[in-house]
Amino acid sequence: MKIDERKLTLLCDFYELTMARGYFHSEIKNKIAYFDVFFRRVPDNGGYAIFCGLEQIIEYIKSIKFESDDIEYLRSKKIFDEEFLSYLKDFKFTGDIWSVPEGTVIFPNEPIMTIRAPAIEAQFIETFVLLILNHQCLIATKASRIVRAADGRIVSEFGARRAHGADASVYGSRAAYIGGCHSTSCALADKMFGAAAGGTMAHSWIQMFDTEYDAFKTYCQLYPNNPTLLIDTYDVINSGVPNAIKAFKECLTDEQRNHCAIRLDSGDITYLTKKIRKMLDNAGLTGCKIVVSNSLDEYIIRDILLQGAKVDMFGVGERLITAKSEPVFGGVYKLCAIEDEKGITPKIKISENAAKITNPDFKKLYRFYSRDTGKAEADLLTIYDEVIDTSKPYELFDPNYTWKRKTMDNYDLREMLVAIFKNGECVYENPTAEEIRAYCKNELDSMWDEVLRFENPHNYYVDLSQKLWDEKHKLLRQGRK
Repeated sequence: MKIDERKLTLLCDFYELTMARGYFHSEIKNKIAYFDVFFRRVPDNGGYAIFCGLEQIIEYIKSIKFESDDIEYLRSKKIFDEEFLSYLKDFKFTGDIWSVPEGTVIFPNEPIMTIRAPAIEAQFIETFVLLILNHQCLIATKASRIVRAADGRIVSEFGARRAHGADASVYGSRAAYIGGCHSTSCALADKMFGAAAGGTMAHSWIQMFDTEYDAFKTYCQLYPNNPTLLIDTYDVINSGVPNAIKAFKECLTDEQRNHCAIRLDSGDITYLTKKIRKMLDNAGLTGCKIVVSNSLDEYIIRDILLQGAKVDMFGVGERLITAKSEPVFGGVYKLCAIEDEKGITPKIKISENAAKITNPDFKKLYRFYSRDTGKAEADLLTIYDEVIDTSKPYELFDPNYTWKRKTMDNYDLREMLVAIFKNGECVYENPTAEEIRAYCKNELDSMWDEVLRFENPHNYYVDLSQKLWDEKHKLLRQGRK
């Protein structure tokens, strides 16, 4: 579902259009191009990332159409000839796309999506594919880290008012939900994706009434089944908590008191929640939950819990919805092969920066799972026509430390890339956000804790098959000539 009915065909970098015209008037026009989407480094120096945003890419590709006003705009630039503009009038995507499913745990330098299409089509969708994946993968990954830090406590995404625009709010909420958040403050995200919207009151609600107690009492009378009262408008310990206790006791039944909560949005969370918990328990409100917010992230959450903070739920806003600590995911879209009547020709990008050298050819991506533990052990990139004999041990090496070897024995092998488009037709059925969220949790459960930790995570193996390694180094040698 879209936020609105905007026409997004021209949401592209202008050079996609200048290159398209160049391809159209050259021998490239009828060649098939293969592009890989991958990322080079995990944000926050983490050990893993979460793939997210595929549904929105599918929507975009299905809806690509150059309307008459788009053609007029391009004509006004005075660099596009009529023959090319006529071609654009009937433009549609006719190629193939493979992708890992949303919610998949992903690692640097492996293809998380591969596009095979006529060169013009494959090149044209680059900008939109990257802007969606770079945003939603970033937020889903940040959400996953925050949820892990909460150690089983509920995390709700509170970032709508701090997001970088409407799309960033709604699709950021979707990504946060997939990454593990329990709910969102954004009503539209709930309507569109079922990401369980929730919320109670702002400080202005309390200020509207003559007294804090009147504000609390009125709210409890309106919402007796699950009231959450914001207690830091004036004085947390001397008025907020006592007035909340009084309102709960006067307005709620014994059963309703087991489903109430107070929310703290400022101050020293560890110190205050310890005192608040004692006050609530002494008043017999042992079932009352404590919700905290106020510029939280995974590091603050981890630290206050280590200090003994008494928190049942976290509301996380700006540092989640903007991924404030590192707000760029760094996904890229690189040509890896071209195809004509002679077959597939691998392509490589060589750089002075070794990290920017690409892996060539049309590839498959596999994941090894230990049959003994059920845990993911390594990923393997192969050339598209390679076959792995799972009845035999397979030796992997860590590409960052070529002397480090890992021999896989008694393993299962999973092919990670699934068909999304075939000959321009979508052959993939999108799961619901709730289904993706459950799949993401299972993916994380399949990873060793050492991969998931925040500091100095284990370096997960992403290896190249010997055939692909040899091909890559052959092309590197040719590039130096």
